[in-house]
Parts: sequence; structure tokens; C-alpha cells
Amino acid sequence: MDLAKRRGFFWPSYEIYGGVAGFYDLGPLGTMLKNNIVNLWRKYFVLKHQDMVVEIETPIIAPEVVLRASGHLEHFTDPIVECLKCGRKYRADHLIEEQLKVKVEGLRGDELTKIIRESNLRCPSCGGELSKVMEFNLLFRTTIGPYSSDVGYLRPEAAQGMFTAFKRVYVALRERLPLGIAQIGRVARNEISPRQGMVRLREFTIMEVEFFHNPESDEPPWDRFSGKLRILPAELRARGEERPIEVDVNEAVTEGLIKSKWLGYWMCVARDFVHELGVDYGEMYFEEKMPYERAHYSVQTFDQLVRVSRWGWIEVSGHAYRTDYDLRRHMEFSGQDLTVFKPYPEPKLVEVKRVVVDRALLGRVLGGSLKELEEVLRKLRAEDVEKLLATGSGEVEVGGFRVPREAIRVVKEVEKASGVRIIPHVAEPSFGAERLVLVVLDKAYTEEGGRVVLRIPKAIAPIKVAVFPLVEREELISLAKRIYWELVDRGFTVLYDESGSIGRRYARADEIGVPFAITVDFQSLEDGTVTIRDRDTRQQVRVKIGELPNQLRGLLEG
Repeated sequence: MDLAKRRGFFWPSYEIYGGVAGFYDLGPLGTMLKNNIVNLWRKYFVLKHQDMVVEIETPIIAPEVVLRASGHLEHFTDPIVECLKCGRKYRADHLIEEQLKVKVEGLRGDELTKIIRESNLRCPSCGGELSKVMEFNLLFRTTIGPYSSDVGYLRPEAAQGMFTAFKRVYVALRERLPLGIAQIGRVARNEISPRQGMVRLREFTIMEVEFFHNPESDEPPWDRFSGKLRILPAELRARGEERPIEVDVNEAVTEGLIKSKWLGYWMCVARDFVHELGVDYGEMYFEEKMPYERAHYSVQTFDQLVRVSRWGWIEVSGHAYRTDYDLRRHMEFSGQDLTVFKPYPEPKLVEVKRVVVDRALLGRVLGGSLKELEEVLRKLRAEDVEKLLATGSGEVEVGGFRVPREAIRVVKEVEKASGVRIIPHVAEPSFGAERLVLVVLDKAYTEEGGRVVLRIPKAIAPIKVAVFPLVEREELISLAKRIYWELVDRGFTVLYDESGSIGRRYARADEIGVPFAITVDFQSLEDGTVTIRDRDTRQQVRVKIGELPNQLRGLLEG
């Protein structure tokens, strides 16, 4: 953390005013590193899958109805408790876990309140009595335009923009499935008590794919990514097991450990992506979330965990099987058809269910409201109406209307069909870019003989090459600057440094992770060669100045 601040990777935002928890600035090197991480993510999740994944960009502000439909207004909450004496607020489950060393995530507010009372937990700041636990919504609220009634929210995830744009993208890409929609952008979560520096932020860059597919037929391209995954299933966690098991991804899907083959596929992609960031395979695994830990839209979620030096295992990505939850909810709230048509190879007879109403009876009961009820019924599946009828006795409630049960029926009919309309299911891999910056620096940080060497993987190093004149002689400086500008013109990120001893300059370059250093010496003036020094091995080779760009590209590509 000290190195990150001192050398310009990141630091707390608004430092001159004391800082604000949960907000960090990325400095010059941090911004370059983050951009390289984002581009590597794009390579793995978009470019390597460009036959089925496209990238879009949507607004960071969403109208209230979007997040009401998605369930975030109701479910995107954390438990909060307030000191009745000093007014400080704490995230209740974290407070209990820190004080009592027990896991309480997922417990209801009244259960957390009971633990606080029975354990006589007090305010860590002043020792005052704590209030009962309440739910705190993590959405940042704003207004759209000058009218206070036009409520909007900063998006807590990029996903909803992709769900609401799904049909547009689907049609633009000639109505093909499977279809992945990727997005990289800023999101905001009003965390109660951000902790662990860059690990938990109130604003950060998210990298997500919403992968739309037919769960019955679409098959992942296992020839691209497959193999072994280290996972810790929820069943083992429930028994107190903390060690992950290694499984073949196809076997895990077959045996039901992973409920969606596409979820397993994107976990394999994430495994190899994070490995290229400098994380050993043995220092990452996928932990299945318990039912009470999962988001409201997910039927199965795995967090990809990586071990870092200061905080142990931290989450770097989430992998959720969202089924058809989001598209179905947006269909209900918007009234728009977000289904897709999947043709059969040959037309066939199929049994379909239809909702039939007794308009005469409903007309007498509802009068002019009959059309409103029919509109509600049109948005419901026949199976959903069946469930409503099964729970009713003399009357049933449909869309706020109480009507006689016998006025609505679900009938089965046989018809000839050329295909079927489906609501695609969704598998979602999601990463936070700033957290990956921290992971990369943590894994790259080494100390050798009292000096720091950042062994950042060459592909994502902020600065790829340094150029040094051996000493401050005009002829050496002139040649070194010419080489510097030639490399800049060829697209390299380059550091030029002529001050201090050559050893001190090597050390400064090593400390910020520059993979290669070029030294211009007196032999360079005689035969047109320079030395290239490798950051990790410290070995040096002489090459012709004219061959530098190709030599460096070869070295950087491994």
C-alpha cells in the first residue's frame, strides 16, 4: 500500500480533505495497469469469443422502474445498526463477526438484533447502546432532470442495461443464440462501512458478461476452455469443510455440482484469465455461495477467490446462474416481449396451455376494469396462472383484482408448431477491475536485497520498457532520446531516465514493474548496438538498434 501511494498506483480520494471511505484515485501507473487488465479481460471474454460475444455501453443512471423490476429496490440491502449515543452506524453482521468471531451472514435483522442483545455488544467507538438492526438499501439515489418525482439510481451493476437492451442486440445480430453481451463501466454501491482499502469500494469499474442461451440445446465450445476447476461446493461448506476439491468441469456439470454448463465454461475462462494476471492456479478456487448468501436473481453463484498477503482469501469475480429471472421480470414490468423464437427442424404437433376467461362473468364483477385484468393475464405464463388458481378457493387475486375462481381456466390444446418461443437463460461472469489492480500488485511484489521488484506479468505491465543513457554525456543522451521516441512511435509505453547511477535507475524501473531496460553506452556509438536487461533475471543481451522493436515485441509476447 505504501508503494502504491508513493509510486503513483493508487491512493485514497480527496486526501487533502481527509479522504472519504470507499473511494480511491488511480494514479498514472495505476490507470495504465487497470487499462491493461481491462484489455486482457476483453481479450479473454470478448475477442476470444467474438463469434458469440459483443460489447455495448449503457448509461450509469437507471430510472427507478428498471431497478424495481430487477428486484434491487427490494433486495439490494445490508443490515445496519446505529449507536444510540454517538450516532455512528455499522454493518451489523460485520460488527458481530468481528466482536464474536462467528459467521452470521444471511441472518435476518431480528436474529442479528437478538445476538447483539444477548451478547451485550456495544458501540466500538464510544461504548454506547446499539439500536435494533434495520435494512439499508445500497443504491445511490438521484433525480433525472429538474423534477423530484423522476427518481433514478446509479447502477449497482452493469447487467440491467444489457438486459433492457437484449432484444435490440439480438435483432441487430440476426437473431442468433447463444449471445453474450459484455460491458465495462462504472458502478456505485453505497456500502455501509467499506473496508480493506481497494477491496471494497463505493464506486468502481465492473467488467461483466450476460450470456444468453437456450439451456436445453446450446453447448459451450469446450475445445477453447475446459479442464479442472478447484471448487468448494456449498454442501461441503455446510459441513464445515474449508478445503476446495479439484474436479473436471464436465463431470461437475454432469453430477450437478455446477448447475449450468455455461456457468462452468465461463468459470474456466475466468480461471485462465486470472492466472495470466500472475496468480498461481493453487492460489485460487471457486466457492459456492450458500442459499442465504446468493443474490435474489441467482439459483447458483460461485465466487472466484484469490489469496493475497494481507487479507487472505478475497473475491475477485462472481459467477451467477441467473436463469430467465431478469428477462422475465422486465417483461412483466415493461409489457414488452423479450422472448426469442427457436424453430423446430420440422413442424410438429405440440400441446400448449392457454388461459381462458369467462368475459361475461368477469364483466359483471369488474365492469370497466375487465380490460386491465386481461392485460395482466396476457403478461403471465399459463403455468403461473395455474399456480394462482391452485392457491385460490372461491376467489383468486390476479394483479390486484379479486375474481371468482371459476371465471379463469387453463386449458390444454394441441396445435401444429414450427418452433417455440423461449426466454433465454443467463450465465454471468462479473469482475471488479480495481480489485484486480490490488491483486496484481500483491502477487507481483517482491523484495530482494532491501529493494522492491514488481514482477508484474509483461502483458499487463504499465510501462513496457525503460531507456537509459549510461552516463549524462550529450552524445549518449541524444541517441537514447532518439531510441525513446522511435519506440514511442511504434506503440510502446516507455520510460526515459538519465539521472543518478545506472544501478539506481534500474532499481527505480524494477520498483514500478518495467520488464525491460535498454542502456545506451559508448559501444552503442561505435557499432549501433544497445543492451536489453531483463527485470526478472537481470540478464543482458546486446542487439542492433534497428532490431529493437521486433526484439522487444518477441520478449513481451514470451
